[in-house]
Amino acid sequence: MHTEHRHAPAASRKRIVVAMTGATGAALGIKVLIALRRLNIETHLIMSKWAEATIKYETDYHPSNVKALADHVHNINDMAAPVASGSFKTDGMIVVPCSMKTLAGIHSGFCDDLISRTADVMLKERRKLVLVARETPLSDIHLRNMLEITRSGAIIFPPVPAYYIRAASVDDLINQSVGRMLDLFDLDTGDFERWDGWQTEK
Repeated sequence: MHTEHRHAPAASRKRIVVAMTGATGAALGIKVLIALRRLNIETHLIMSKWAEATIKYETDYHPSNVKALADHVHNINDMAAPVASGSFKTDGMIVVPCSMKTLAGIHSGFCDDLISRTADVMLKERRKLVLVARETPLSDIHLRNMLEITRSGAIIFPPVPAYYIRAASVDDLINQSVGRMLDLFDLDTGDFERWDGWQTEK
């Protein structure tokens, strides 16, 4: 009897889905894409129409320049995109920044666009899902949604400034937040100062 042997696929680059919504903080998503590109991580970008508007309002980038930072870009309405299926292997997903609307949609399982559908895939496949939630102050609705989605396996990451680094610029604060976000995927950007205890001046 002839037995067909299937060879294991060759080791490939790590693959992460990056989604950007219209919440304030477009620079965070841009910096994540830049860091992942530098780390040679394959990126799949999904961007909402309001993310594009926020990019133009908050940064010097055009959405086309941001899309050029990713290896693959998927239309938010393309529910047949590879990332919409659990059979498409990834190492996780980060929604940065994540609006409360998107967080609510993910929490309810209401997959009406590719961002919420791909996040749903991460949860059902038990893959890493990081939501960089941008809102303040928080209502009880926001908090309930965050608690329930955390219980489902997602990680809520509010980009809280690390004052102990005594940042000289907003860019330093962004780099620290992005570095901590990517720590959750076991990726080290090497771009920020880690806490090493109280430093006494000599």
